[in-house]
Amino acid sequence: MHLVKDSFERIIENLHDGLYFVDRDRVITYWNKAAEKISGFTANEVVGTSCSDNILTHVDSEGNSLCTGMCPLAVTIADEKPREAEVYMHHKDGHRIPVSIRVSTLTDTDGKILGGIELFTDISNQATNELRVKELEKLALLDNLTQLANRNYIEKEIQSRFEEKKRLNVPFGILFIDIDHFKNFNDIYGHNVGDDVLKFVSNTFVANARPFDLYGRWGGEEFIGIIRDINDKELELLGDRLRLLIENSYLILENEKLYVTISIGATLINKNDTIDSLIKRADTLLYKSKAAGRNRLTIG
Repeated sequence: MHLVKDSFERIIENLHDGLYFVDRDRVITYWNKAAEKISGFTANEVVGTSCSDNILTHVDSEGNSLCTGMCPLAVTIADEKPREAEVYMHHKDGHRIPVSIRVSTLTDTDGKILGGIELFTDISNQATNELRVKELEKLALLDNLTQLANRNYIEKEIQSRFEEKKRLNVPFGILFIDIDHFKNFNDIYGHNVGDDVLKFVSNTFVANARPFDLYGRWGGEEFIGIIRDINDKELELLGDRLRLLIENSYLILENEKLYVTISIGATLINKNDTIDSLIKRADTLLYKSKAAGRNRLTIG
């Protein structure tokens, strides 16, 4: 029996999927190695805490918090029905990563509910992005701080998308993105925190990118997303999802949560566009988002 228990523990410790247990009050009682790897939080940091205490704080694709009344784990503990969902988990570094979760109850031998189990799988394109980073490093086309494509590579990529549009008529769009009030992070908390904000925003783009899109750092706190094979409605939805994910994420600085927002200008390629006219239009739309109060997307 002891051998079976040891084998069971070894298996769940070495799963590729994150796994954690909670008691009836949703206090975390177990956290496996994959959960550490996917979330950035060690078992020592989370066991004994509530899953909503600065740890997972799941949100849905519209930015709604699932820790206040809509938590799949809490509902499953209450009605004993297993559930599956796709949510966005808070990583220790601040960004949101998409995960597929499966939740069920944890019971004793008499069937009495002791708590719940959540198994979660990273569904971001992490492997694809790691390959892209290696290739870009070789070509010196990478921004050192954020590990995104740099301005030179963005310009080459837009040129390639123009050629693809001429040859195959594949449309594409641009998201011109700026971190709101970025100077305040540097002035109030110092440049190290400013760098962490840039990395946190960049990681959100990377974790939630489609395999054939590209995000790069244009300069300073400005980023460009090149979104391939998309229409205006889809471009708006995709950009707004990124905006909401960042709005509902945070960096933890000692005991303080630092919230970040972004403003976006979104536009599709037009028949008569050049690279300059496309970027200029996206930049003008970004300015409109700023002028209208920030933390919004303007499409045109």
